[in-house]
Amino acid sequence: MTTRFMGRLALALVAAACLAAVATPAARQLAMEPLKDAGQNVYPAFEGWYQNADGTYTLLIGYYNRNKKQTLDIPIGPENRIEPGGPDQGQPTHFVVGRGWGTLTVKVPKDFGDKKVTWTLTANGKTVTIPFGITKGYQIEPYKDEAMGNTPPVIKFAESGAKLTGPPGPLASYPTVTGATGEPVPITFWITDDGNEETPTGGGAAAPPPPGAPAGAGGPPRRQRISATLSKYRGPGTVSFADATPAIEKDKVSTTATFSLPGDYVIRIEGNDSSGVGGGGFQCCWTTAYLKVNVKAAPTSGK
Repeated sequence: MTTRFMGRLALALVAAACLAAVATPAARQLAMEPLKDAGQNVYPAFEGWYQNADGTYTLLIGYYNRNKKQTLDIPIGPENRIEPGGPDQGQPTHFVVGRGWGTLTVKVPKDFGDKKVTWTLTANGKTVTIPFGITKGYQIEPYKDEAMGNTPPVIKFAESGAKLTGPPGPLASYPTVTGATGEPVPITFWITDDGNEETPTGGGAAAPPPPGAPAGAGGPPRRQRISATLSKYRGPGTVSFADATPAIEKDKVSTTATFSLPGDYVIRIEGNDSSGVGGGGFQCCWTTAYLKVNVKAAPTSGK
């Protein structure tokens, strides 16, 4: 079974899991109910699992906010918990509209077997609990699409710093910057890619020849399209980006974020190549990284 077909299965699982969600009868909501601007559920979404070199496994998890306009903030606790081992396992507390791809990973031991990890979310008074595990048929290849020869972009927070690629790691592993409320906080990182296009042969597809050109007259391999998107992942207030999809200049990205309230925030950075947002639903080839921001209250004028 190919990774690309697995991606489609993972998409289908979102709806299937929703129907199997644990909820009170009054709160139960079918996944196929028409979308509304607000008032609907947020569903955890199982995107698959992969085995690590040490024999352990990693579960890749996202979510689906079915509201067309309503973003939600759900603090870690009874209404946003992952168990066992939680309630906090690095999941988001801020849910943007639509599909949040691969927002967190949960590492489980090599002898995890048929055990389950569950994520419970209550949004707009509706509670769902979705199980995740080493389910047959949901193995994924997030670090290389073997069919296409593509790999995820690389993100670095320093030009010669550690390389981050593929699904996110624990939040504690990411750097922290500081700032003050109401003052733009600089955000800088570097993003590069292998240059492979989404083609069956991998290694980059040659540009098609112009009309009337002889066979084999195609141009040089095309440069991979690459982009970065920033969003709030956690934090007590609103976050305003100078540009949430900033330009990439010589592999470098620079923008700012302004915070309305003091506290600890997490910014999500998603790097995408030509496979698109969330790998186009195929669990490869995109990279998620996080930047923690400690925001203090701005100094009072005259002090």
